[in-house]
Amino acid sequence: MKFLIYISQAYSIPIGRPLQDEIKARDFEVKWFCDEPHTGSHLSVKENLLESVVEVKAYSPDIVLVATNVVPDFFPGIKVQIFHGFSVGKRSDAKGHFNIRGFFDLYCTQGPSTTKPFEVLQKKHQYFQVVETGWSKVDPLFPLKETINTQSTIMISSTFTTKLSLAKNVEAVAELERLSQLGRWKFIAVLHPKMEAEVVEKFKAMQHENFTFYDTTDLIPLFKQADVMLSDTTSAITEFVLQKKPVVTLNNNQPAPHMINITDPLQIEQALEKALSKPKKIMEALEMFIEQTHPYSDGKSSARVVDACLHFLEHEKIKRKPLNLVRRYQVRKKLGYWRLW
Repeated sequence: MKFLIYISQAYSIPIGRPLQDEIKARDFEVKWFCDEPHTGSHLSVKENLLESVVEVKAYSPDIVLVATNVVPDFFPGIKVQIFHGFSVGKRSDAKGHFNIRGFFDLYCTQGPSTTKPFEVLQKKHQYFQVVETGWSKVDPLFPLKETINTQSTIMISSTFTTKLSLAKNVEAVAELERLSQLGRWKFIAVLHPKMEAEVVEKFKAMQHENFTFYDTTDLIPLFKQADVMLSDTTSAITEFVLQKKPVVTLNNNQPAPHMINITDPLQIEQALEKALSKPKKIMEALEMFIEQTHPYSDGKSSARVVDACLHFLEHEKIKRKPLNLVRRYQVRKKLGYWRLW
């Protein structure tokens, strides 16, 4: 059985690697394809990257695992959506997480909050299947272990969307710089890979013994170090709280009961104090959120994804997909591929 992991951005590599490990453990073959040329440079030399459509055609995968929104219809194999993040409401359902683009045979959903909407869409369209598997990216997060820090550690994460970004809020950055200088807490920071260079340089310049900036897409080791996250509106929040750790958000566009959401940067210090105390109501709400969003804490979501793919190949039959000519044309244009075969 041949698998292909299809990605666009470097932040999808940690989604594919647990799947790669699971596929290899079963003695199946696995290779990668990136539709953004620069992304491939982030893969290790041990990871088998196909560098052209011609190479993908020659490889002829049985299963294409897709951690982005679209995939070439002319690639061999069934197309499986494994998602590049959790749904955090940055966009409407029609444009975001639940947008049916007509490319996929199988959706491997993360938990009930995504499974139920996709099952409704499955009944409507009938040309794809939905299986709840959990999300491969968070497999390395489990089993959970208690974080023991002599100095409380705050993880800062930020989206690059300007109107939502903590890192682009001048008052917030100034307050973080002030708090870090107090030496009361340790701060570790990571920014979205698409963040503008000037913002990244600002965070690098803020570094000292109590403030460290990490230029990485491998967030799970940082999650494990931190006691609390400070963020805005990003799917990293959901990944972090699966550890049953609190999060403070600044101007989150869909604040929820499991978050401590604030609207003024001057409230950051007080909100972090509250989060570190682990208020009972917040922690109860967090448990309920996890149960709906990603109830799997066994670290075996990648195994469930592979099982779902193999079951689909053997047993499932679906209706023919729509022609989808505009999106198919856009994919061909991006890859510069115009052959009919």
